[in-house]
Amino acid sequence: MRYRTIGQNPGTRREVSVLSLGAMLFGTVTDEATSFAILDRYVEAGGTFIGTSNNYAFWVNGTQGGESEALLGRWRRSWGIGDEVTIASKLGGRPLAPSTAFSKNIEGLSATVIRESAERSRERLGVETLDLLYAHVQDDAVPLQEVVESFAGLVADDTVGLLGVSNHWAWRVERARSLAAAAGLPGFEVLQYHHSYLRRRTDRPTLRSPDGEIGVVSGDLLSYLRAEPGLALVAYSPLLAGSYVREDKPLDAGFDHAGTPVRLAALRDVAKESGATVNQVVLAWLIGSEIPVIPLVGASSVAQLDESLAAVDLELTAEQRAKLDAAVCVV
Repeated sequence: MRYRTIGQNPGTRREVSVLSLGAMLFGTVTDEATSFAILDRYVEAGGTFIGTSNNYAFWVNGTQGGESEALLGRWRRSWGIGDEVTIASKLGGRPLAPSTAFSKNIEGLSATVIRESAERSRERLGVETLDLLYAHVQDDAVPLQEVVESFAGLVADDTVGLLGVSNHWAWRVERARSLAAAAGLPGFEVLQYHHSYLRRRTDRPTLRSPDGEIGVVSGDLLSYLRAEPGLALVAYSPLLAGSYVREDKPLDAGFDHAGTPVRLAALRDVAKESGATVNQVVLAWLIGSEIPVIPLVGASSVAQLDESLAAVDLELTAEQRAKLDAAVCVV
């Protein structure tokens, strides 16, 4: 396994594995025995960075979520897992009532929600301090100053270590960090967004935003990360839920553009050259990118996890990386 440091403050920064394990469906779709086996294998391989959220996975059984955090708490206690494993969680997207569909009827990021939801997450995970806590969604109804001060308050109380942000416009991340810096408060240091090798269209309105995909890495966010090398980028859904390799999971409409076949062809060529799977090439490309990325991968079996773990040791040549980077559609 390989590792990198996230966070800049000596008191809160963490060394984590370059491949993170997503626990979104643990305790619901993935049963407890299988979840434990996957977690055990991940740690055995040197993995130290697990991601969850307080709303996972409410849409499976019509709950408010929390099943994933609760399972991770039971797993931690069963093996005596301590500070050697960093568990990141999120708040803000938990439905206000049991639900089976994504909606805007969510808890949001008020000061009260941040304080109380963080406390519930600590209880489910069985920890005194949350290693890393993300603001899961953008909440335009709450002043950004309130969000910044509330998250910083958790750090001051020693109930949260590192702060992160997910699914916010880049300009709001910068404004939040500027507000924190001006007040001498800890700010967001870890960014979790959807990012993969294939590029999504940016001209399509979505249910969440008429301006496009708010939670997807775009040019402005990449430019921001280049200017702020101390920030860490965690990429969720890097393997597109199996769409790179499974015919029964076709790419969604966001990838319906002329550039997709060009990049897929380059990806398959590099996979054949390197003797690796397409998924492994995607992960290796992310890990070794100009802006280092920590892919957050899901797994429903130990075998599936092992495929992803092998990508950590896959070294793409300069020529292969150049081929992948240059694969764009010129019109």
